[in-house]
Amino acid sequence: MVRTGFFGYLRSLRLWLGKVSIPGGLRLWITLASLAFVVVALVSHGEQLRQLSLTGLSFCWLLLGVGITWFSLLVNAFAWRVLVGWLGHRPSEVSLVPLFLSSNLLKYLPGGIWHFVERMRVLRPHMGAGPALASVLLEPLLMVVAALLWVPFGGWQSGLAIACCLPTMLLVPRWREPLLKRLERTKAKQLDRADAGLVGAVSPEALGSGRDDYPWRALAMEMLFVAFRFGGFWCCVMAFSLSPSLSTGEWLAGFALAWTVGLVVPGAPGGLGVFEVTLLLRLGSEVPEASLLAVVLCYRVIATIADGLAAAAVWGDQVLLKRYSS
Repeated sequence: MVRTGFFGYLRSLRLWLGKVSIPGGLRLWITLASLAFVVVALVSHGEQLRQLSLTGLSFCWLLLGVGITWFSLLVNAFAWRVLVGWLGHRPSEVSLVPLFLSSNLLKYLPGGIWHFVERMRVLRPHMGAGPALASVLLEPLLMVVAALLWVPFGGWQSGLAIACCLPTMLLVPRWREPLLKRLERTKAKQLDRADAGLVGAVSPEALGSGRDDYPWRALAMEMLFVAFRFGGFWCCVMAFSLSPSLSTGEWLAGFALAWTVGLVVPGAPGGLGVFEVTLLLRLGSEVPEASLLAVVLCYRVIATIADGLAAAAVWGDQVLLKRYSS
């Protein structure tokens, strides 16, 4: 039977798009376009950027931003531990918080999946491939929903506030389980290509979360993580005296939306370029663009420093533990 009508055309379009091969891949072109946008913005606002100066108080704000952003990683790690517990697994042989912090830095490697690979490698022997994969993939979904729930704090925004609440439905078991199983099947192939046999064959019964309730505690922890992440960004805003340009709620909404797009849209590891472009496009018409560009770039620097410090702290702790236990 030949399918006709609107849905038939949609299916044909989907099949055609699946056959289209973009040289270098979509991720590469999104990254190049995003970075090109940022470079153009830097060049066009070069004179205004050179006129900006940082005072001693500004450096204090930036240092505080590093500390708050570093603390946000701890909150994120504990949120993941809560999620793993909600899934019904508490592997006593694995310290989940140090594992999360030490592997988080791997997200900056090309491909953007190496933090998932490391967590899978450690968790699989203790939890099995299916549960380990669910714990790794459900966490980004929770982060997306949590971040979008902060967007309504910026006001109605032409209906965007309501739209950003709708993804909470993705965590309802009826919708969550089919989505999670599909993500697991897709990501398992990608992880196996990165590390042969990492996931392997997983039975259909082992896919999904195996839960029929809503992950309220894990979602609340992820919302707290995004709030602290915004705190680090807010310190950059204060360093350049931009806070009066918008209300705190509007800053929070713009940050949460840009951070979500940087997490979801395929691009450079860590959302490099995508986050910056989204924030510039979202708030550039309401805030002096040169100062906003300086804020965005400073935030990228302090976020990267915080990621490095968190991983270094775990590594240092392990070195000291081995030295004094031997």
